[in-house]
Amino acid sequence: MRNFSRPGRSPVYAANAAVATSHPLSTLAAIEVLRAGGNAVDAAIAAVAVQGVVDPLMTGIGGDCFALYLPKGAARPVALNGSGRSPAAAHDAWYLERGLSITPTSPHAVTVPGAVGAWAWLLERYGTRSLGDLLAPAIAYAQDGYPVQSRVAWDWARNVERVASDTHAAAAYLLDGRAPRAGTIMRHPALARTLRRIAAEGPRGFYEGPVAEDIVGRLRALGGLHTLDDFAEAAPEEVVPIATRYRGYDVFECPPSGQGLAALMMLNVLSGFDVGSLSEIDRVHLFAEVCKQAYHHRDALFADPVVARVPVEHLLSEAWGARARGAIDMGRAAEPVLWPETAHKDTVYLCVVDRDGNAISLINSIFQGFGSGILAPESGVLLHNRGFSFRVEPGHPNTIHPRKRPMHTIIPGLLMRDGRAVAPFGVMGGHYQAMGHVELLTGLIDRGLDVQEALDAPRSFAYGGGVELEDGVSPALAAALEARGHRVIPSGPLGGGQVIWIDHDTGVLAAGSDPRKDGSALGY
Repeated sequence: MRNFSRPGRSPVYAANAAVATSHPLSTLAAIEVLRAGGNAVDAAIAAVAVQGVVDPLMTGIGGDCFALYLPKGAARPVALNGSGRSPAAAHDAWYLERGLSITPTSPHAVTVPGAVGAWAWLLERYGTRSLGDLLAPAIAYAQDGYPVQSRVAWDWARNVERVASDTHAAAAYLLDGRAPRAGTIMRHPALARTLRRIAAEGPRGFYEGPVAEDIVGRLRALGGLHTLDDFAEAAPEEVVPIATRYRGYDVFECPPSGQGLAALMMLNVLSGFDVGSLSEIDRVHLFAEVCKQAYHHRDALFADPVVARVPVEHLLSEAWGARARGAIDMGRAAEPVLWPETAHKDTVYLCVVDRDGNAISLINSIFQGFGSGILAPESGVLLHNRGFSFRVEPGHPNTIHPRKRPMHTIIPGLLMRDGRAVAPFGVMGGHYQAMGHVELLTGLIDRGLDVQEALDAPRSFAYGGGVELEDGVSPALAAALEARGHRVIPSGPLGGGQVIWIDHDTGVLAAGSDPRKDGSALGY
């Protein structure tokens, strides 16, 4: 339990249903749906649609979506890959012949957005409300306006250049060339029109007709290879979730093309350590060493399994975990090693548990802040830049290829025990997300923290040649890490997460929302 004499948040306890998102208006939209009799899927779609309007740096209909949904009584969750594919004409040879690389603001970084198709898929199979009804709050905010929240304003100001480089995006998201301050009312009438079209026509209103024509026209004018057929043939894919066992819990993730596999790999390695008894320096050092191993494999091997072979079974094997564990020196930082040596080479998260016990873990993203920065002018759709994760490297599993999904960072998670749901959970934050899952789960399971304490806990991330430490970490910890050979990199807030813990003994839900964001957890 937290110290009530200090600033902080408490977990939200609820007897019937709970929701946790990273934006207060998104949380409110979900609660209103739940109180009106909607289920977890209905509430999640209403919430993420709102957030696509009021937190435009992080998410929107121009991005992608992944979800894990566990109907009450099901033995395992349904996994949905709602990420988009590259154009049919996109081939690494085409880029090599022209000496082109895929930059963050290039039209070639834009894959066909998958979010709208994913929302419709979930509602058609598991929802109880129409897409039109659930989009109503988002439409109202886009048309009538919404107040910019504090963290959103901070992120907006840091990403001004991304939208300033596109005339249409600047007109929609800047005020006299500047980011809006917290409390400013913003409106997006073009986006409201598009949301109304989707409400009336379903996903066809996005992937066909005027909206698709506007997006494709804008991308092709910038040199993109997209066609209307690429959009018309877009569809989400139900996939088989992957899982590992950790301290008696079953941890579920979506399989590649997402990076959830990396989180499971790290948990398998950590299962051989008594994480809960470690000192802070030993724990952060251990996390850094495990993280480097898993992410090294992620970058070399993870890709769209439809096009490339990803050795999931091997990477989740005890043999891989044991070898990675054996390479860790608790007294010294080491370089990661790829096994086997011959192997081929800004986001929002939310979760809902409803009164019937259905649970959904959902994540939606346009990747970097404001995505590609490219706005389709008539439809008001801001396009993600997920294709920036592709490589132009023939033979690499993640090289760009026709109708291929790039390696994805966004990953929802779901925890079960003894065949029952325990917690939908997730941590946003780009590449950090897999490590974020590990830090959150070990906080809950190994260290005995409550849901809010686990989200509040200081974070670290060993990626890119150093160990990032959040502001406020003691100088003694940084010095101790450097003494073990780590290069310490001071960092701002790492990610943001949500979790809802289900106590089957009492029937009570405990929900938490990350203080690094503007959001909140609510229940009734």
